Amino acid sequence: MKNKVWIALVLLGVFSCDSIEDKKGRFLLKGNEKMEENDPKSAIEFYQEAIELDSLYTDAYYNKALAHLSLNQLSEAIEDLSKAIQLRPDYEEAIFQRGLCYLDNGEFYKAREDGDRLLSLNPELWKSHFLSGLVQEKLKNLDSALSHFQKARELKPDNSDLWVNEATILFYQKRFEEAKNLLLEAEQLNANESNIYNLRSMILFEEKDYGSALEQVEKAIELDNRQAYFYNNKGLYLLFTDRLEEGLSLINQSIQMDPKNPFALRNKGIYYVLKGDKVSALQYLNEISQDYPDMELVQEYLQKALSL
Repeated sequence: MKNKVWIALVLLGVFSCDSIEDKKGRFLLKGNEKMEENDPKSAIEFYQEAIELDSLYTDAYYNKALAHLSLNQLSEAIEDLSKAIQLRPDYEEAIFQRGLCYLDNGEFYKAREDGDRLLSLNPELWKSHFLSGLVQEKLKNLDSALSHFQKARELKPDNSDLWVNEATILFYQKRFEEAKNLLLEAEQLNANESNIYNLRSMILFEEKDYGSALEQVEKAIELDNRQAYFYNNKGLYLLFTDRLEEGLSLINQSIQMDPKNPFALRNKGIYYVLKGDKVSALQYLNEISQDYPDMELVQEYLQKALSL
């Protein structure tokens, strides 16, 4: 699941005189204005100007990190966040954002350290448990992840995404009815959250209700057409409703959007099994089986490919 995070730039009022404090504040404000104009490159330049005036300016490092994040420059963002945390060891928002960056960068154990740090600083902050839940999910500690997501949701019950994250863990544990109940609650809070419908479609697919699964993932795509895994899921469901070429087209579209998604490569292997193309099917499924032997459907369709 893609996990939404609410990030806010540190704001500062306009100053009337020309001290160092005033100048750096104006640069921070100009950077914020550029972020509002969706111009993070210019924003970075203004934040850097503020830092050159005051190398201990934690808010400028933090805002600069967010600008780098908007450009998907994870290493640069981590560097700036680390500087902000070094200057202000209890900077909760910077620790939270750095933990998320580490997760996106595949540095799960460093992310776990930031999760533990947040929990130590503020165990009643929902973001402390949210970050720790994401880390435990990546480390395949599903019971621990579920516990953290439950706590985060209790602390922030109006946040629909927390309900979806909890439901996702229940889905992994094949506790489908519990997951569906949580998704109903999430939908009451925010009916425009696309991940609600995508996850519901995945549950319906597991229950072999392919038509309803298609309806739900189509709703997810209507709400957010930028997510590669929505198209991949729809492509898979089409394969199971004998619409093979439509399914392949969407799976290929998903791969173009995210070439690293192993589920899309698995689905191409399933397509070739259903087409009776043993050579092409094994090309995909053998590789996925080696790298992700426990992935759903992989072993089943690898055996079917070998039997062609």
